[in-house]
Amino acid sequence: MNPKINHLGSPIVSPGAWKGPEIDWTQQGLHVLSPAQLQEIDQALRHLLAQGDVDFPDITPQNFPLQSVGQLMASLPQRLREGCGFLMLRGLPRQQYSDDDMARIYFGLGSYIGRTMTQSYLGDLLGHVVDVSDLDPKGRGYRKGGGQLMHTDSCDIIGLMCLRTAISGGDSRISSALTVHNYLAEHHPEALDILRKGLWLKRTEEDGRRATRTFSEKPVPFFTEHQGEITCYLPTGYARLAEKSGERPFSEAESQALLLARKAAASPEHYLDMGFKEGDIQFLNNRMMVHGRTDYQDHKELSQRRHLLRMWLRVDAWPKMPTEQVFHTDEDMRLWSVSRRPLMELPSIHDRELLEGVASQMVE
Repeated sequence: MNPKINHLGSPIVSPGAWKGPEIDWTQQGLHVLSPAQLQEIDQALRHLLAQGDVDFPDITPQNFPLQSVGQLMASLPQRLREGCGFLMLRGLPRQQYSDDDMARIYFGLGSYIGRTMTQSYLGDLLGHVVDVSDLDPKGRGYRKGGGQLMHTDSCDIIGLMCLRTAISGGDSRISSALTVHNYLAEHHPEALDILRKGLWLKRTEEDGRRATRTFSEKPVPFFTEHQGEITCYLPTGYARLAEKSGERPFSEAESQALLLARKAAASPEHYLDMGFKEGDIQFLNNRMMVHGRTDYQDHKELSQRRHLLRMWLRVDAWPKMPTEQVFHTDEDMRLWSVSRRPLMELPSIHDRELLEGVASQMVE
């Protein structure tokens, strides 16, 4: 996605069409919070806590009041749309705050950017990106360990806050979807044509069972153009689920097009690795970015495992996502939200409920 006039199949020229080895992200995509900004955030948290146990949907700029930081967050949609498409916010003193207060700060910052979206059948407004595959086998990829293939999520802006890093590895790996387009247009135009028409998508079983459907109604295009504006949506994981199911057979050409898109996004010529520090918050323009993560070695204890908090945001000021590219509809998210309980996203509650669930199963 970019406000400049571009056309599918032609080279996209944009600050967002970068290549990892050629960009210095610390110059173009890093903001280190100043002491004054940190004090402002701390005061906003104290103000929020004085209101009692405020549930996440009720955290707003009114009860999490910020001045310069609020202006920075409010300017983020334009910055991500017109610039390189990502920003790392660094400097929060992680050791100063509990996991729960970090989550509150994160949600407070997000309230200045856009509207939070439900992420799965769990009803979560904050997704816990942590390996709980041993405790929750039905979870999606963000609740499993190891590396993650390059993909885009179903929102305008995705945020990731790092609560804890792994023993080693687990870097954020990002690529420009506009660069993926340019590569395919130059080297594999036939594959780009297929991706423009779209591929079938499939949700995981639990997400599908609790939503309107498991498969997309029709093939979903990876790239669209509306009035010279390119919107990218590369749900490679969902496409792979549909392909592997055999219920929506892919032609050989469609399978090859998906493979080429995945390879282009994961090419060392294109990707950029960003190492998380505890307290970092990464924001990505999901309409022009692809992201994944490198493999990692994790701790055994749940309380010590690599743990990020994920936020999906919708920006009302942006043009609406092209209808043909919307996989998770508002109705899907409404159905998922039925499962949500007050304050369930707090890390302390998330971890406790997981462990209690395992304990109860052992008793049974």
